[in-house]
Amino acid sequence: MEILRHDVVSDDTEALILVDSEDNEIGSLDKTACHDGAGLLHRAFSVFIFNEDDELLMQKRAADKRLWPDFWSNSCCSHPRQGEDVDVAIHRRCEQELGLCTQLEYAYKFEYSAEFGEIGTEHELCSVYVGTFAGELNINTAEVSAIKWLSIEAVDRELYANTDQYTPWFKLEWARLRADFAHLLPRG
Repeated sequence: MEILRHDVVSDDTEALILVDSEDNEIGSLDKTACHDGAGLLHRAFSVFIFNEDDELLMQKRAADKRLWPDFWSNSCCSHPRQGEDVDVAIHRRCEQELGLCTQLEYAYKFEYSAEFGEIGTEHELCSVYVGTFAGELNINTAEVSAIKWLSIEAVDRELYANTDQYTPWFKLEWARLRADFAHLLPRG
């Protein structure tokens, strides 16, 4: 069961943390400027939440997102705010988007860049976390237009059959989790 709400929790003027490839902070800049053109490297995170049936919580990004609107992605992804530790940001954002609070385990960090046509680019140094949750979700429709729970095998099938419906960072992260961090996944 899920509850729906519509709370604006982010905007394009929000200051993101600029970093170098070694994750050293080198400044801050608003979200719009970070995503313009080829994008500027900034700190980000992605969260993978599984339920008691070993299914992954997938979210469809809201239709008014600038980059990859209406694309399916991992459970939660965002940016820490200027001056905010990633460990604080992951919990803040899980609560804001999904209405959940749970323990999360750090898996790895990686740098990637992905262009969304002429609209903009994600260029992120992204920390990836994994956790489990059993309870009622409180979905924020300002961020998430739909959710689904998929088994690990179903995620693999979906990515093979419908790869163009998924965000580029999710595809990269899922492949790495499956290859190098299976011990963090259910039945790993």
